[in-house]
Amino acid sequence: MTAYLVDPATSVQGRIRVPGDKSISHRSLMLGGIATGITEVTGFLPSADCHATRSALRAMGVTVDELGEDHLRVHGVGLHGLRGADSLLDMGNAGTAIRLFMGLLSGQRFPSTLSGDASLQRRPMERVAKPLRLMGADIETQDGKPPVKLRPVPRLTAIDYAMPVASAQVKSAILLAALYADGTTRVSEPAPTRDHTERMFETLGVRVARSGGTVAIDGGQSLMAAPIDVPGDFSSAAFFIVAGCIAARGSFVIENVGVNPTRTGLLDILKLMGADIRLHPRGSGAEPVADIEIHAAPLRGIRVPEALVPLAIDEFPVLFIAAACASGQTVVTGAEELRVKESDRLATMAEGLTTLGIRNELAPDGITIEGGRFGTGRIDSHGDHRIAMAFSIASLNAEGPIRVEDVENVATSFPGFVTIARRAGLSVQSA
Repeated sequence: MTAYLVDPATSVQGRIRVPGDKSISHRSLMLGGIATGITEVTGFLPSADCHATRSALRAMGVTVDELGEDHLRVHGVGLHGLRGADSLLDMGNAGTAIRLFMGLLSGQRFPSTLSGDASLQRRPMERVAKPLRLMGADIETQDGKPPVKLRPVPRLTAIDYAMPVASAQVKSAILLAALYADGTTRVSEPAPTRDHTERMFETLGVRVARSGGTVAIDGGQSLMAAPIDVPGDFSSAAFFIVAGCIAARGSFVIENVGVNPTRTGLLDILKLMGADIRLHPRGSGAEPVADIEIHAAPLRGIRVPEALVPLAIDEFPVLFIAAACASGQTVVTGAEELRVKESDRLATMAEGLTTLGIRNELAPDGITIEGGRFGTGRIDSHGDHRIAMAFSIASLNAEGPIRVEDVENVATSFPGFVTIARRAGLSVQSA
């Protein structure tokens, strides 16, 4: 087990870049793999999670050339060109990968088994399996969790599905299965979620119909290869956005970040708290991209609008750090989805905040946080990469050193975090 030793820091400054977007990197491999032709991917995230997706596709007959650490060439095999793997497909810690593969593999002509590490095997899969079964998929989970076994079926049938909980992973899994289904599949979501799958479908020639909160696609459509440029990951940038809000010296800039509006709820929440954040758009493409400029500003506690929760779901650990640095009280509700991430993020963050002297009150679907100053102590991240990085940012408002335990999984989403954090001005080192 490794740890971060984080000493108090006074500021962040300059210009930094974060690695490529994990969600888009997963999809570029999967959709490039079933496209016709060669998809060239630049800006790819070379993380453990994305490498698990790459390895799985290779096991199913897709050639992936590595032209550089973040530059790949995916030789698509077409919609029906995948072949069965010789052994189970190991997803490591990648929740996105296993759930999206459940959709992609539901309509294949061969059986598959998906599994992962100890953390992934604790995560729920039935929310994806249930709608896929409605389409005719033959899926078996183990008490609702991995390993997930998929058996071939004669055909899948389109469905109209109203998601009970907003989830981009569930939506994307259904849309991937819909490529192999007879008829038009429609998915309605109760609140907006990230739409990277829909955007990439359109880039690769799939017709997508959107109306309000409903997205629809016709089955049987082929994908045609096209270049994909992966922007910087907003969820990775989020740690430094909050760092800048707390302690930027002058203008602090994070370059080339994906600012898809289904991902940037954190910016809206921080602005409600008084943050000084400015976007400088860069070019145009399927995914909007911008440089994000942050100036330090006093933050104030707020009641977070529930409509913004799905648009910031992965950023809440570091948002809780911002709330702890704000004056007054911050109240979050409607965030029960945080209970089923790599850890129970509500409980794990509450535990860490309490350890560092920040008053908080946990609720089934949220948390109330009283602003203050962090003390010193040892944080157990419970193997959750976003928890580990969030408490590293706490050092910008801490009275003493913070030791963050169990940080190996940071590599699943943000390789090079320590190097970039030190470049920005944090005093963090691996131990």
